Amino acid sequence: MEPGNETQISEFLLLGLSKKIELQPLIFGLFLSMYLITVIGNLLIILAVSSDPHLHTPMYFFLSNLSFVDICFTSTTIPKMLKNIQTENKVITYGGCITQIHFFLLFATMEIFLLTVMAYDRFVAICHPLHYTIIMNPWVCGLLALMSWMMSVLNSLLQSLMVLWLSFCTDLEIPHFFCEITQVVQLACSDTFLNDIVLYFASVLLGSVSLTGILYSYSRIVSSIRRISSAQGKYKAFSSCASHLSVVSLFYCTALGVYLSSAGTHSSQSSATASVMYTVVTPMLNPFIYSLRNKDIRRALRRIIGMALYTGQLFLG
Repeated sequence: MEPGNETQISEFLLLGLSKKIELQPLIFGLFLSMYLITVIGNLLIILAVSSDPHLHTPMYFFLSNLSFVDICFTSTTIPKMLKNIQTENKVITYGGCITQIHFFLLFATMEIFLLTVMAYDRFVAICHPLHYTIIMNPWVCGLLALMSWMMSVLNSLLQSLMVLWLSFCTDLEIPHFFCEITQVVQLACSDTFLNDIVLYFASVLLGSVSLTGILYSYSRIVSSIRRISSAQGKYKAFSSCASHLSVVSLFYCTALGVYLSSAGTHSSQSSATASVMYTVVTPMLNPFIYSLRNKDIRRALRRIIGMALYTGQLFLG
C-alpha cells in the first residue's frame, strides 16, 4: 500500500460482529449476559479463595490470579462493544484503540503464563509431593506471579508502542468488535514488516514455550499417576489437576480454532466471530469448570452464598 493517502487520524471504526441492524439487540443481550456471568463467576472464585483459609495454597493463589486476569481480559473489549451497540456509534478514538491493544495483549499474555505456571504447580504437587511445600513456598509463588506480570507488560508495551510508529490511511474500518492488533496493522500505509516480525516472533515464542511447558508437565504427571498402585490414589491425583487440564484444553483449542478458521477462510468477519470463543466464552466458563470439578471451591462457595442469604434475611428482617 502506497503511503500517499496518509493522514493524521483521530479515530477508527469498529464494524463489530454483524452489520445487520435487527441483530444488534440480540448481540447486545447475549454479550451483556456473558460479561455479567464472567465478572460475577470470577469474583466469586476470588472471594472464595481469599475468605477460606483452607484455600490459601499455591494452586488457589494462581487460580485467584487467573480469575482476576479473566475479568480484566473481558473488560478490555466487551464494555466498549456494548457501548457502541447501545449508542449506535462504531467510533473508537486512536488513543482508545492503542490502549485497548495494550491491555488486551497484557491480559492475554498473562493468561498464557498463568496456565503454564499452574501446570508446573500440579507437576510439583503430584511428582514431588514430599517437597511440594518447600519448592512452592510463598516466596517462589510470588516470584512466579511477578515474573509473569513483568513479561506480559514488556510484551504488550513493546507491541503497542510499535503500532504508535505506524502511519495510517483514510480507510480506518476495523472488521472486528475490538482493536485486534493484526487488523490494525493491516490498515497502516507505512511499512509493517518489523511489526509483523515482532508479532509473529512473540506469538510463536510465547505459544511454543507455554505449550511445551504444559505438555512436559502433564507427560510427567501422567507417568507418575500410572505408577500409583491403588485406583483411589490414581483418581485423587488425576482429580487434583482435572480442572486445570480442562481450562488449558478449552483455551488452547479455541485459540487454535480461531487461527485455523481465519487462515482457512481468509475472512476478517469469520475471524472476529471465532475470536469470541477465547476472548469471551473461555473466561466465562473457567469459574464453572473449577466450581463443578473442585469440591473445595464448591464448599467455599456454598459457605459464601449461605452467609449472603443469612445477611440478606437479617437485613430484610
